[in-house]
Amino acid sequence: MSEAIIKTEEITKVYGMGAVQVRALDGVSLNIHEGEFVAIMGPSGSGKSTLMNIIGCLDRPTAGKYILASEDVSEMDKADLAHIRNRRIGFIFQAYNLLPRTSALDNVLLPMLYRRESHITEAEQKDKAIEMLEAVGLGDRIYHLPHEMSGGQTQRVAIARALINDPVIILADEPTGNLDSKSGEEIMTILSDLHAAGRTIVMVTHDQEIADFAERNIHFLDGHIDKDLNNGQLKGSKAKKAAKQAKQKTGSEPVDDAKQAGKHAGKEADNESS
Repeated sequence: MSEAIIKTEEITKVYGMGAVQVRALDGVSLNIHEGEFVAIMGPSGSGKSTLMNIIGCLDRPTAGKYILASEDVSEMDKADLAHIRNRRIGFIFQAYNLLPRTSALDNVLLPMLYRRESHITEAEQKDKAIEMLEAVGLGDRIYHLPHEMSGGQTQRVAIARALINDPVIILADEPTGNLDSKSGEEIMTILSDLHAAGRTIVMVTHDQEIADFAERNIHFLDGHIDKDLNNGQLKGSKAKKAAKQAKQKTGSEPVDDAKQAGKHAGKEADNESS
């Protein structure tokens, strides 16, 4: 078993004061190991979004301990948490969260601009951002603005941005929520290939078909883990289907990295915004 990259110990999160309190999380202990692809599910109010905020260092627990990549981040102040987010976590949001008047290239570069210890030159940063965009099949869209791209392409920019600082985990919050089914499956194929290449991915979703791409599904209910189900190593039914379709379309073995997945996914989507 690989090292636990995410470890929570009796995490509790309480909102409110005095007699009116809501226990969004109530003693949650959880290990997510390096290289896992985990889907977090549950109804509204179950605690899944609160957990993601804590895992993403956007919030701190009221009680309990959170260890990320062997570092206890439970009681860090806001400045240190911001540093951890920039250095160790790549975010993919449902609404993309790109700057609307900024090119794909400059959107991808943003996390590098805030990295304290970066010693690479501006030219090297630009080269890396271009490499990330090429890796998700957008090498010919680097100077396009978000409104000049399809929804699927815009989300691929967000994936490239999430990868730019080589994070230890990728957090995806409803990554296909604003996409049609075809674009959604293209995005999930890229995430599946990132997982196959060794990335650790934690994803929140309401959609069981999307959760089936993950190897592990954790269901929350009333601030507790209700079910923790193992789909097997990269054998979620949707992941297997996507790999089979990729083989049928290309006439070769399924792609095994984000660059090839992105190129394949982009062939049809690119026509939408040409």
